Amino acid sequence: MRTTSNPAFRSLPVGGGGYAGFNSAPTRFPGADPRYGGALPTTSRPMTVDDVVTKTGITLAVLVATGVVTYLSGLWGLALPAALIGFVLAMVVIFKKLVSPPLILAYAAVEGVFLGGISGVIGQYVQRVTGSNSIVLEAITGTVLVFVGMLVVYKTGAVRVTPRFTKWMTGALIGVVGLMIVNLIANFFIPGGLHLRDGGPLAILFSLVVIGIAAFSLLLDFDAADQAIRAGAPEKTAWYIAFGLTVTLVWLYLEILRLLSYFQSD
Repeated sequence: MRTTSNPAFRSLPVGGGGYAGFNSAPTRFPGADPRYGGALPTTSRPMTVDDVVTKTGITLAVLVATGVVTYLSGLWGLALPAALIGFVLAMVVIFKKLVSPPLILAYAAVEGVFLGGISGVIGQYVQRVTGSNSIVLEAITGTVLVFVGMLVVYKTGAVRVTPRFTKWMTGALIGVVGLMIVNLIANFFIPGGLHLRDGGPLAILFSLVVIGIAAFSLLLDFDAADQAIRAGAPEKTAWYIAFGLTVTLVWLYLEILRLLSYFQSD
């Protein structure tokens, strides 16, 4: 059974034998009824691809709606509190034993506020410097294209999600997060820190690497969802998968927006 670098999927089906837990003891799934010890009760409807698509669509629709409202209303100052609330909600969803659609939708709503606020601030800055106001649309387009592209890559098997691939991705994720933290700390002592976020050549290279890692993380998310479907996870698990995909897409959008801001500012 492969694992994933996305913490939102760490509670998806695991088992001691067979593919995705087949031929093993009853598997515990997010959203399973605790009266059955967390295992899938025989009366529960297994999750399908349509469930994943529908729940993911609803979650992203909520995120986009609150993002658009925040962006157009100019309430960009809500970005910071929304980011903090979103982090707390994400931790609750990740460590909660039962899937909670209201919590997941609440996370999507506040993340939309966060993205709308950040997009407004960066968009206004770029427009003031260059006169262009297209950066947000470009970032959205880039995110959609990367998502569709990685879905095609996964479905065609152009890149196979193997245990070795997963280990490399997990190591890469730990590495970039570690560098971000070190850079943040270094900023308190050295102007520009490690220069990973100052818009220079090194910052551009770092952003490209991070975007690449975020993009390939989508393959791990698709694989985790596929394995959950094959293992017969309950229908409600689709909300958990929608949450995990949303986490990755939020990260991907932010990195693309940041990279575009480097190219459109002095």
